[in-house]
Amino acid sequence: MTIITPILLCGGSGTRLWPLSRKSYAKQFVPLAGDTTALWYNSLLRSDYPFPLRI
Repeated sequence: MTIITPILLCGGSGTRLWPLSRKSYAKQFVPLAGDTTALWYNSLLRSDYPFPLRI
């Protein structure tokens, strides 16, 4: 069974994710699981693209 660990990226200045996140590189763009960023992955989930999508 795969264990899923949720991470909430909300508010604050992102000091706990430093040096991964900083003013010029927001938390939603930090790759937390492999090469996929939270913003990119969630955008794909809301889109009409069929999975798997290869770019």
